[in-house]
Amino acid sequence: MDFSSALPTFIITLREGVEAALVVGIVLALLKKAKQSKLNPWVYAGIGVGIIASAMVGVLFSWIIQWLGTSNTQYAPVIEPLLEAVFGVAAIAMLSWMLIWMTQQARSLKGQVEGAVTAALKDDAAAGWGVFSLILIAVLREGFETVLFIVAKFQQGLIPALGALGGITMAAGIGVLLFKWGVKIDIRRFFQIMGVFLLLIVAGLVISTMTDFDTAVKTLSQMNRESESLCFYYERFTKNSSCILGPMVWNTTQVLPQNKFPGIILHTLFGYADKLYIVQAVGYLVFLFTIGGLYFRSLNSRNPLPAKNGKSSSTTGDKSVSSR
Repeated sequence: MDFSSALPTFIITLREGVEAALVVGIVLALLKKAKQSKLNPWVYAGIGVGIIASAMVGVLFSWIIQWLGTSNTQYAPVIEPLLEAVFGVAAIAMLSWMLIWMTQQARSLKGQVEGAVTAALKDDAAAGWGVFSLILIAVLREGFETVLFIVAKFQQGLIPALGALGGITMAAGIGVLLFKWGVKIDIRRFFQIMGVFLLLIVAGLVISTMTDFDTAVKTLSQMNRESESLCFYYERFTKNSSCILGPMVWNTTQVLPQNKFPGIILHTLFGYADKLYIVQAVGYLVFLFTIGGLYFRSLNSRNPLPAKNGKSSSTTGDKSVSSR
């Protein structure tokens, strides 16, 4: 059994899970400080419901994909790669946005959570629901991103889901180390390293998503003559060209095939393709230069976003958590 496809989902859920674990840990610490530990069950309920809801979203997406793929047997070979490509675009957009947003918000994370918990505790009657909602949203946000990525790779079966489960487990362990046992972990450095991995994983998803679009268009063009013109590159490049991805940049199937070790690791983690076309190469580089540039610029930014009270929150966030 090939477990290489579990690596990307493991890394994504580990990083996103640690973000959620930070929120959970901060909330539990604030409740303890405010002598409101009686609300801890609401925190645990938010975690459980968030995980279950994320899993249900994944099952729903998988059911929709299977239904669309089998409801019209004639176009099933087109619908399957097209849906995979659509979910790939959604995953690229969501993960890229969260990568940059979380990096920019990291310094003010603790202040934002403190403000939300304080507001919830002011209303004694609804304090539990307020804490529950805060945790639920945090878990759902991270879970939804992971579900989108897994659905974009749905042809790989159960293995990506196992990787996601492993990432969630390790993230929970890191949360326990931080807030239960007081172990010092450089969270800022952790997010920086995992952010680079995530950037490369999403860049690889750009390549595979383009491949899915190319497969869908190619299959459709072969099904009827009206769609033949969709493969416009066939008219200009009759040799070593794809349907919509242009001429081939390289062919390393004999040197480093993507379905054998170590190529399979590079393929599942970073989107390595033993057959790369010009449009894919351009898309990969554009993504790295744009999203990667924004990410590294946010890392070097020394002007954190102001908190809601108008004061700078540069002293709060993941650094203070790591030195707890």
